[in-house]
Amino acid sequence: MIRAGAVKLNSHVEEVNALNVFPVPDGDTGTNMNLTLTSGVREMEKKAASSSHVGTLAQALSKGLLMGARGNSGVILSQLFRGFGKAAADHETLTARSFAEALKRGVETAYKAVIKPVEGTVLTVSREAADKGVLRSRQTEDITVVMEAVLTEARTALEKTPELLPVLAKADVVDAGGHGLVLIYEGFLAALTGEEISYTPKNETKKPAQQLETLGEIAHRRSAQSRFDPAAIEHGYCTEFIVQLSERGGKTFEEERFRSEIGRYGDSLLVVADDDLVKVHIHAEHPGETLNYAQKYGSLTRIKIENMREQHSAILENAPADPSPAEVDPKEEPAEKKPYGIVTVAVGDGLTDIFGSLGVDVVIQGGQTMNPSTEEILQAIDGIGADHVIVLPNNKNIIMTAEQVVDLVEVPVTVLPTRTIPQGLSALLSFNPEETPESNRERMMESASSVQSGEVTYAVRDSQYEGGQIQEGDFLGIREGEIQTVGGSLMATSRGLLAKMLEDGADVTTVLYGRDVTDAQVKELTDFLKRNYPEVECEVHYGGQPLYYFIFSVE
Repeated sequence: MIRAGAVKLNSHVEEVNALNVFPVPDGDTGTNMNLTLTSGVREMEKKAASSSHVGTLAQALSKGLLMGARGNSGVILSQLFRGFGKAAADHETLTARSFAEALKRGVETAYKAVIKPVEGTVLTVSREAADKGVLRSRQTEDITVVMEAVLTEARTALEKTPELLPVLAKADVVDAGGHGLVLIYEGFLAALTGEEISYTPKNETKKPAQQLETLGEIAHRRSAQSRFDPAAIEHGYCTEFIVQLSERGGKTFEEERFRSEIGRYGDSLLVVADDDLVKVHIHAEHPGETLNYAQKYGSLTRIKIENMREQHSAILENAPADPSPAEVDPKEEPAEKKPYGIVTVAVGDGLTDIFGSLGVDVVIQGGQTMNPSTEEILQAIDGIGADHVIVLPNNKNIIMTAEQVVDLVEVPVTVLPTRTIPQGLSALLSFNPEETPESNRERMMESASSVQSGEVTYAVRDSQYEGGQIQEGDFLGIREGEIQTVGGSLMATSRGLLAKMLEDGADVTTVLYGRDVTDAQVKELTDFLKRNYPEVECEVHYGGQPLYYFIFSVE
């Protein structure tokens, strides 16, 4: 059923994308749902090779969806199947009743994940379909009949979404996420009725053992052991190995318990479990004890133990002679972790440099044109090595994805719900490393809310918006998420947008110009600002962002 649902969605991605109210080149709903589901299927297929237990497969699907979730639609999809997976966890097979109850559990989980659920979206479609499924399951034991009822109700609910959400009615479309879910359900029913389905996972990743090879690299990026006096290294042996899980190991593997118990032997611990393999990285003073503990779960392979005190000495021998006082302060022994780390999302070499200059540790390449996955944000946080990490999504469609990460990492994480690049930049200017996370959150969000954001891009398809017609290729001026100007001229559209943003006056306007903007166009825009708004200070920077010609900040 899952394979068939994935095939159905994959073959209609552009159809779902076309339902987006905004015809801009964003990480569209269909694309995000498809990438999310593909990640889930890939994880499920690993388990399917060795198990036909429904609960096991549902849990694997849930894990893959969670890590691969992109955009709001992908996050909601992952939550629907997260709840489904929890309900199905102990079931080797599913009856019509337990299947319907699992769908219902998924809906409850998804609603809890959304702070302010909006009706007329995929949430409504999933809820009404699941309710109908539960009702039908009390009348029949035929799961195909139940699925027919679920799909019929999902289609009905989808057709009613414009009645619940005015923006859909204005654009004369149904909800894109709801349509994506209907396609998945169509695949479910096709599988149950025997329709032939061929599914080949795309973008195959490395084998589990190869994936786990990077674990030590990640751990060492989080560590600053080389900067310590050798005598200060409490756990002197960098120990890495893989556990090949087996029943002969004697103990049932539970990842959280394993991580907690093995953590007693050292620090800088990272544990990644994948199917029947567990990769471990730990700094231990007695590595033999670590290996003895892990061997209770299975056989050990790829064991690597390095003496970090010797490594430290080698580093010092190769260090530059006579370092300046600015490079080394003999009176100060650096901490292994810094107080704060900052992760942000942006695309464009210029924007990456700007964020880096403001103290950002990791800039994830993404944003309007591609929403990063939960796993990408998770890896960025893990790679920093800080006591507290602040995440700036800079896009409304990435906020939910970032918030999912909070419960997946061991370090405290603050997700600031920045919706635009200007908000992210403004927030960073108010960051104070000496303040508490709570104080920084308040200050940074206050700064973010004080800035107006605008973008100039183009329409990727014909559309209707606020009663007006938009033609494919038209230039669009967008202010705070609302289309303000539309036209066939890039510069006229850009000037019109700036004029609207400056109607109430401003002190500073910042122009971030994109990869495809010429010097002459930048000069034309700055001359327009100087001529018409001489009292407004104008800053111009190269952003290098693709597809979005200009990003404007007004404050």
